[in-house]
Amino acid sequence: MAGPRAGRGSGLGLLALSALGCCLMLQVGAKRPPKTPPCPPSCSCTRDTAFCVDSKAVPRNLPSEVISLTLVNAAFSEIQDGAFSHLPLLQFLLLNSNKFTLIGDNAFTGLPHLQYLFIENNDIWALSKFTFRGLKSLTHLSLANNNLQTLPRDIFRPLDILSDLDLRGNSLNCDCKVKWLVEWLAHTNTTVAPIYCASPPRFQEHKVQDLPLREFDCITTDFVLYQTLPFPAVSAEPFLYSSDLYLALAQPGASACSVLKWDYVERQLRDYDRIPAPSAVHCKPMVVDSQLYVIVAQLFGGSYIYHWDPNTTRFTKLQDIDPQRVRKPNDLEAFRIDGDWYFAVADSSKAGATSLYRWHQNGFYSHQALHAWHRDTDLEFVDGEGKPRLIVSSSSQAPVIYQWSRTQKQFVAQGEVSQVPDAQAVKHFRAGRDSYLCLSRYIGDSKILRWEGTRFSEVQALPSRGSLAMQPFLVGGRRYLALGSDFSFTQIYQWDEGRQKFVRFQELAVQAPRAFCYMPAGDAQLLLAPSFKGQTLVYRHVVVDLSA
Repeated sequence: MAGPRAGRGSGLGLLALSALGCCLMLQVGAKRPPKTPPCPPSCSCTRDTAFCVDSKAVPRNLPSEVISLTLVNAAFSEIQDGAFSHLPLLQFLLLNSNKFTLIGDNAFTGLPHLQYLFIENNDIWALSKFTFRGLKSLTHLSLANNNLQTLPRDIFRPLDILSDLDLRGNSLNCDCKVKWLVEWLAHTNTTVAPIYCASPPRFQEHKVQDLPLREFDCITTDFVLYQTLPFPAVSAEPFLYSSDLYLALAQPGASACSVLKWDYVERQLRDYDRIPAPSAVHCKPMVVDSQLYVIVAQLFGGSYIYHWDPNTTRFTKLQDIDPQRVRKPNDLEAFRIDGDWYFAVADSSKAGATSLYRWHQNGFYSHQALHAWHRDTDLEFVDGEGKPRLIVSSSSQAPVIYQWSRTQKQFVAQGEVSQVPDAQAVKHFRAGRDSYLCLSRYIGDSKILRWEGTRFSEVQALPSRGSLAMQPFLVGGRRYLALGSDFSFTQIYQWDEGRQKFVRFQELAVQAPRAFCYMPAGDAQLLLAPSFKGQTLVYRHVVVDLSA
């Protein structure tokens, strides 16, 4: 009885186990239905593509395998940095017909495989030079039909293998900001559809590829404040001595002739030494036979010549200048003729005389009385055509021209500049083959005169009420004129070669200047403006490339 019952129980167990195994086999062998990839409501997605309409932002929850993305009619206007970095396999990106106005720096970073980028029919006005940084695989780029007026220099430099570029339908302003594009188009291997200028009028409808580079005048200059010397001064004279650059300044308020030294490391003028001078009006350095001398002209107390002693590193008084001859000095001019050194002193008193001194062995000696009792204000030495001349300006009569006589070894009066009845300062310059005089006047217009072979003729009048200082100077092929005034700011003019005239260039906040001095200091081109009423200002000449 017991045996048969046990057999029935065992058979039922086997049957149950068999049924369970079949069920397990069915479950293991069954295939799950495919899982639907994530896709935002505004997009239609497949495993590797997404097409999105009216999206409020760049979709984040897209399939990670997406290699093609299209955004149309998006409801946002800015593409921010790294906006697509969550789609590192992207190869095709179409952003057409949206309202994008701004694309951030590095907007497409993290897309090393992107080959096609289309950003057409948007409202983009400008791009950053870093917009396409990192797109090393990009071959096709279209920015057609936007409102681009310019493109930053080298914006396409990161695109190493770009083969096709479309910039049509933009409003390119073909000014200096586009010059680089003209140069790039002439040398690139990228195929670029023809693009046209929308402005300026002279280039309107011209093909950018055909614009001549010579039409772009993109280099401009500026004078920017570089250093402020916190004291008034009435003269400034740079000089080289023992391979170093120095500046001598007359400072009557400080009762001194100050000598400053250029610091090539800090690129600044630094205090170096002082010469006592209670009423200094001019401090003129001269280097003769490797020896440094400074002529100190004073209104009161006599004028002197100092010598720099390299052993004691001090200035020591060398000699006096005859106070009976030079009573009220106003300007000093130093020059060399036929190997001999001279300096001339313009005397502005009624009893003194403008005088010439000559160096001989161990001192300067009186050589010639030039112009007595005429209240002379300025001197200019001109050595042209082998004929040394000295021009003396006066507040009481027309400037007088003296020519050097090699026979007499003296200056001989040659004539007057009759076009100007009086002049506070006289300077000269050459432009091409022509010689010019610049004459500043305290009352009346200052004048620019050109030498016509036998006489001077006026070529320009410059408004200059209250002018005591005027200086033409040349910086890197560009000619300027600084014109000061006691009643307004200083005007800087630039020479127009075509018109053969000066045109107004810049205004500097220098009041009551008594001199202007150009001083090259290494790679810094400096303009010094000593002021009688305020600080002495140092401006630096800078060159600006508007196409950069």
